[in-house]
Amino acid sequence: MERLTGLDAAFLYLENPTNHMHVAMTMVLDPSTVPGGYTFENLKEFIRGRLHLVPPFTRRLVEVPLNLAHPVWVEDPDFDIDFHIRRIGCPSPGGRRELGEMAGQIASTPLDRNRPLWELWVIEGLKQDRIGVVTKVHHAAIDGSSGAELMVHLFDLEPEPADPPPPGERDAEHIPNDFELLGHAAASRVRKLIKLPKLLGETVGAVNRVAQGRRDPTRRVGAVPLTAPRTPWNGPLSPMRNVGFARVPLDDVKALKTTFGCTVNDIVLALCAGTLRSYMLDKGEVPDIPLVAACPVSVRAGDDSAGGNKVSAMFTTLDSQLDDPLERVRAIQACTVGAKEEHNAVGAAMLQDWAEYAAPNTFNLASRLYSSWGLADSHRPIHNVIISNVPGPPFPLYYAGCEMVAAYPMGPVMEGVGLNITVMSYRGSVDFGFMVDRELVRDVWNMADRVKDALAELQAAAAQLEGGGSSAGPTELAAIPAPEPAASANGVRAPSTDGATADDDGSDVPRAKPAPLRADLA
Repeated sequence: MERLTGLDAAFLYLENPTNHMHVAMTMVLDPSTVPGGYTFENLKEFIRGRLHLVPPFTRRLVEVPLNLAHPVWVEDPDFDIDFHIRRIGCPSPGGRRELGEMAGQIASTPLDRNRPLWELWVIEGLKQDRIGVVTKVHHAAIDGSSGAELMVHLFDLEPEPADPPPPGERDAEHIPNDFELLGHAAASRVRKLIKLPKLLGETVGAVNRVAQGRRDPTRRVGAVPLTAPRTPWNGPLSPMRNVGFARVPLDDVKALKTTFGCTVNDIVLALCAGTLRSYMLDKGEVPDIPLVAACPVSVRAGDDSAGGNKVSAMFTTLDSQLDDPLERVRAIQACTVGAKEEHNAVGAAMLQDWAEYAAPNTFNLASRLYSSWGLADSHRPIHNVIISNVPGPPFPLYYAGCEMVAAYPMGPVMEGVGLNITVMSYRGSVDFGFMVDRELVRDVWNMADRVKDALAELQAAAAQLEGGGSSAGPTELAAIPAPEPAASANGVRAPSTDGATADDDGSDVPRAKPAPLRADLA
């Protein structure tokens, strides 16, 4: 039995009929590499043989009576893999847009809380005889970093799957009764009351440090929540989702980073800013103040391999109001430096510590009332978009013997913010995934297709900068601790996470020669 942390549980309390709190990933696989040929049954058996390496896949929730404390995880005594792995066909012609449509439909339904909180959908019938795999896991179980570390157990470095280590011997887990759960709840409340005075003191100190920094006119600062302009995708959510994909070369992104003297993350944010500016220009709705992006940040220590959520957030501007792409990059660069300094001033654990005090019934009722009453339209948006970044491996991975052609993480949208952009690098590409509320953004591909234009705009600005003989001094961001990649039994290492993300479909990606195998991730 394992009690959920306050932050893990908060993702349960935030969930309601329109605000689904699961994370997902869409993979495009080439089954031509499978020894002996691909079958759905063999893929399912492959996953069954590694379930013991991925604890969230076999645990279910047990709620405390009257919601007096956060729920607990227990091993599901009635676990049945057939409830979690499903097979469907992709509509013709089986390209990027059809795969995105299927992924959006899968993301539109909540997970069954009576079972382990995950689903895996195998989508057959993609172009070039490829298959898609959409994996959906509740955010209460994983964050980007822990999810990456767990999912590597399902990958291999060669088409021939390695034999996983056997499961250890253990007795069936005891399911706690109501009296035991109430006892745990009482002990938890006592511990929280003891820690509260110290947390209050630390919070006052953190607020004071940030306030002092903002009073200094020479210091760079991050963006401020609730100062965001209204955009077409800011508003109350519907239950329906849609997904769009885009892909740009990683080498092009790295070249821009070098020319502008900034970070890869700054370039990713600038690409998002240019994409959203172009999309809003087309609709005649470009705000005259900067957009505000919330960027999840991993605060997991390097030796921390536990599951659950260890994340915080930074707020930065996207500056889509600026016409000059070079000015846009410089403004984003300055804001991200300030945002990281303020994040460090607040402290990495502040969000986690306060989440422990979330009252389950009050939190969930507030979430439902906020959604059902449409209160997101009654005030300025907290922020405009969520952007997160998952660096991936530069070498090919194999899933049940299938070569992974592309992998697109898909983060959840939040009430009032119907757009999430998740970016992931894999081999030589940077893949953008646009998760949107279908009612707020009815033309997601019109948005996703503008990423390449945003790249070309930045490249033109870089060429002009180089041609003019100017050089920009690098302004590297202050480091936030990131986890060391954790090795799995099959030699694959998990990528770290820290900033801004994206997805693409890969069904139209031509077959590539395998890159040389390496035993670690960049």
